[in-house]
Amino acid sequence: MKNIACEHGGNKIPKPYQLYFKNQDLVLNSHRGYDLGALDVFNYLKPLSNYSKYSDNSRLLIELNRSLHHKKLFSEFSKTLSKDDKKQLISNYYLEFRNNVEASIKKYIYSNNKVLHLSVHSFTPILNNQVRHCDIGLLFDSRNIAEKKFSKNLKSEILKQDKTLNVRFNYPYLGKADGFTMYLRKQFPENYLGIEIELNQKFSIKNKINKNLKDVLLIAIKNVSS
Repeated sequence: MKNIACEHGGNKIPKPYQLYFKNQDLVLNSHRGYDLGALDVFNYLKPLSNYSKYSDNSRLLIELNRSLHHKKLFSEFSKTLSKDDKKQLISNYYLEFRNNVEASIKKYIYSNNKVLHLSVHSFTPILNNQVRHCDIGLLFDSRNIAEKKFSKNLKSEILKQDKTLNVRFNYPYLGKADGFTMYLRKQFPENYLGIEIELNQKFSIKNKINKNLKDVLLIAIKNVSS
C-alpha cells in the first residue's frame, strides 16, 4: 500500500492569522514559506497512492514536520500567538494533517498490509552561501534495513531513467532527524517504510517541477514497487 503526503505544499495563511504575516510576502514566497514545486510533484505521483494527503498552509504558521516539543514548531511570526491560538493551530492544522495520515497507515497495517509512505519535499539549491550538490535526496533511517533497501533500489531505478541525476542518501537532511516519518516509525515498528523525497528547487519554475524529472520519479517508484 502506498501513502503519499506533502506537508509543505503551499504558503497560504488562513484569515484569522493573516495579521501576524502582514507585509511578509517576500518570506512567504521563499523556500522558508513552503517547498516550491513539492505540491506539483505530489499531484503527479498521487495516482500511485492508496491514500494521499497534503497541506497548502505555510510552514511558518505551524511546522507539520516537527514534533510538538520542537523549538521550531512555531516560527518567529507565530510563536507570539496566545496559548489558546496555538492550541487551535495544533488542533485544526497540525493534528488534522498528522492524525489523518497516521489513521490511514494504521488501517492498512492492521489489515496485514505493508505501507510505503512517501513524503514529498523540496530544498533550496543554496543555503547560507553553500551550494547543495544534489538533485534528488532520499531520506530514510539507515538503521532500518527495509528502508535502506528500498532507497537503494529507488536510486538505481532513477539512474536507469536518467544517469545524469545526482541522487544522494540522507541529504540535505538526515532521515532519522526529528520529523513525521521518524514519529511514524515508532508507532509502526513493523510493515512501515517512511521515505522522504527531497527535490532540488532549481528544477522548479513558477512552482512547477520539470516534467522529465517527474516522469523519472513516477516510473522509478512504479518499478521499485511492482
